[in-house]
Amino acid sequence: MDTPSKTARQRAREEITAEILTAARARLAEVGPGELSLRSVARDVGMVSSAVYRYFPSRDHLLTALLVQAYDELGDAAESADTGGAPLDRWLAVCRATRTWALTHRHEYALLYGSPVLGYAAPQATVAPATRVVVRLVEIVVAAHVAGGTPSSPIGSGFGRSVQGAAEFVINLEGAADAPPEVVGRTLMAWSGLFGVISFELWGHLVGSITHHDTYFDQVALRLAADAGVT
Repeated sequence: MDTPSKTARQRAREEITAEILTAARARLAEVGPGELSLRSVARDVGMVSSAVYRYFPSRDHLLTALLVQAYDELGDAAESADTGGAPLDRWLAVCRATRTWALTHRHEYALLYGSPVLGYAAPQATVAPATRVVVRLVEIVVAAHVAGGTPSSPIGSGFGRSVQGAAEFVINLEGAADAPPEVVGRTLMAWSGLFGVISFELWGHLVGSITHHDTYFDQVALRLAADAGVT
């Protein structure tokens, strides 16, 4: 059975929603997420504030939509880069794609990984989009683990238990259920390390210390891969 085509009203709503989000992203570049307001976005799209509220009931609803959109774009970039092959090749491809997206979407990255917006609490709807990169990294680590990969150095016996609760959202992945908590924990360590070095580069904390950022990032990614057992 053919899927019914969208009505003119539905298409118009989607177009206006997209226009509002585009304007909101432009505002992010100017004032940052903490100063984002529906009133200013309404002015940018030529609408009265009351009209914008029909699409986004509050600033927090708008922030949530922006977060989901940016997380999904980052997830798309990371997943598209993973074209298969050896685990280490997959790992580097995903890490490089993540950094490239961050460098070309600085304001969106700041929304995702910068300072929290005062008074805003991200709802459950952001969790799945937010974990797409780490989920893909866990899949790669599990593939390396199944193939016999082992971490480059031992770690304390209590480490796996300490991160087990935080890793519940990835331990239930198909194919990951048999992965020891330490494997997932090491991936979380790598994840935070990768985003840490990306953030340092974006916010200028490596200026004066690192000259060749591409080479440095690759070496960090390789070191973290070895720690996770991806070789």
